[in-house]
Amino acid sequence: MLLTRNPTMVPTVLLVGSVTIPLAVLLFAQFGRTGPLVPTWTLLATAGIGGLFGISAAGLEEALAGMTLGRGSILLVGAIEETAKLVVPLIVLALAHRVTRGGGIVIGIAAGMGFAVLETMGYGFTALLARNGGLGALDATLVLRGILVPAGHVAWTGAICAALWHLVETSHKGRGVLALAVACVGAIVLHTTWDATGSGLLRAAIGLVSVATLLTLAILAHRAAARRALRTMSAGGGSISRGVDGGVSGVGGAAPAPVMPMPGTHPTRTA
Repeated sequence: MLLTRNPTMVPTVLLVGSVTIPLAVLLFAQFGRTGPLVPTWTLLATAGIGGLFGISAAGLEEALAGMTLGRGSILLVGAIEETAKLVVPLIVLALAHRVTRGGGIVIGIAAGMGFAVLETMGYGFTALLARNGGLGALDATLVLRGILVPAGHVAWTGAICAALWHLVETSHKGRGVLALAVACVGAIVLHTTWDATGSGLLRAAIGLVSVATLLTLAILAHRAAARRALRTMSAGGGSISRGVDGGVSGVGGAAPAPVMPMPGTHPTRTA
């Protein structure tokens, strides 16, 4: 954009600057040794629709809260945004749970990514047009928010959705409810603390906790997918059984192949 001095490339700068790191995190969580966790079309729909709905709903609710509570509304931002980001993942869970089994963490990352990308583009555009802004402010905003995305919306929504999918799939519903409650409360508390504090040290601590949680849940999801794939192979592969004469009869109880005589010989006759 600087070389061409073409201002029509500003949207491209905003898009590339805001989507690069979240997309890398999404691809990391989606693909493993057993392949993708959920269908690609599901991720695209979740990221696109979830981002548009989440940013619009959260913006409306925050505006209403600001008119009602004034400056105290900042304490509700975390709860509002975390709730708005869950609407589309809940629809995905209801309509496509079978094809997204074990992929709650990826669905959550996609929804958080869509929200974060649109929010970062908005902050970047605001920085560009600010009184003391310009390209330098735009660049700094995109870099800073891009680096922090995995420690924010992506991690928090990913953790909640991972707990949601776990609750649906586990036979221990009590533990599932507890995990979901911990994920929701933890995400809202971390989000609210991040917004309310100006301490760099505290934000660094929140970021480390969020990123560690994100990595752990992604690794556990792929390990679970590998175990499911192994069980499926074992169940479909059959077993080796033996015939009455003690010889191997084949896989899955298949009959043994007939033994053909060598050329020039005759099979042994038995009474």
